[in-house]
Amino acid sequence: MRQIAFYGKGGIGKSTTSQNTIAGMADRNRIMIVGCDPKADSTRLMLHSKAQTTILHLAAERGAVEDLELEEVLLTGYKNVKCVESGGPEPGVGCAGRGIITAINFLEEEGAYEDLDFVSYDVLGDVVCGGFAMPIREGKAQEIYIVCSGEMMAMYAANNIARGILKYAHSGGVRLGGLICNSRNVDREIDLIETLAARLGTQMIHYVPRDNIVQHAELRRMTVIEYAPDSKQAEEYRTLARKIEDNKNLVIPTPISMDELEDLLVEFGLLNGDEEYEKALAADKAVVAV
Repeated sequence: MRQIAFYGKGGIGKSTTSQNTIAGMADRNRIMIVGCDPKADSTRLMLHSKAQTTILHLAAERGAVEDLELEEVLLTGYKNVKCVESGGPEPGVGCAGRGIITAINFLEEEGAYEDLDFVSYDVLGDVVCGGFAMPIREGKAQEIYIVCSGEMMAMYAANNIARGILKYAHSGGVRLGGLICNSRNVDREIDLIETLAARLGTQMIHYVPRDNIVQHAELRRMTVIEYAPDSKQAEEYRTLARKIEDNKNLVIPTPISMDELEDLLVEFGLLNGDEEYEKALAADKAVVAV
């Protein structure tokens, strides 16, 4: 069984990309998705629902996670993909990452990992929180795929995620499988992400072009592969699925410094006083200085 995880900046299309990719893998593999985002949207396209009942929500109602039955939180979705959502606390209360730890421990104890070819973790945003780093830190996820784009903050997040992988590469055995470019139609986007991938010591495993058919499918709570199986976009996701299945290029990443990332953006003519990036860069440099 291979355990993979999709990481990426919030809003980059990580959950959409991961579910469409899993749909492309499901014809040939037995797969379970473990949603690790408090929004509980990691399985909605597979289940054709707004949000799946989460482990943390049901545990809070019952009083303890030990009072749950596996079949209450483990549902079967499109192409027999097993679907679980860890959930999280109410906004502003507690650490959302704790839900990941609780969920994975529960699933392991209940035997949910048996008879599977792949487990896919869909993990929120960056790895600044120990809970969200849990699949990396504990060696649960063996292969990390970072969903990014040619936008500055997406690349900033990708580099930070590579740092997290490097930190736990030797203790947990986790490796970076590559960058998935979920296109935002940025100028020279393919060249930019391929260059970033090379700097990180990895590959751009696939470039997913931007297509409005993705939004049309999402409005119907479906993957593109189910909604429009003969479309070009569906074939893009099938191609990405096959590339992940066949991927042997698993590496310990070589994250770059903030100065190097800034130089890369300048080289491609993309750093034009972006306020959000400048604030993040200043904060990162301040931490390094301390």
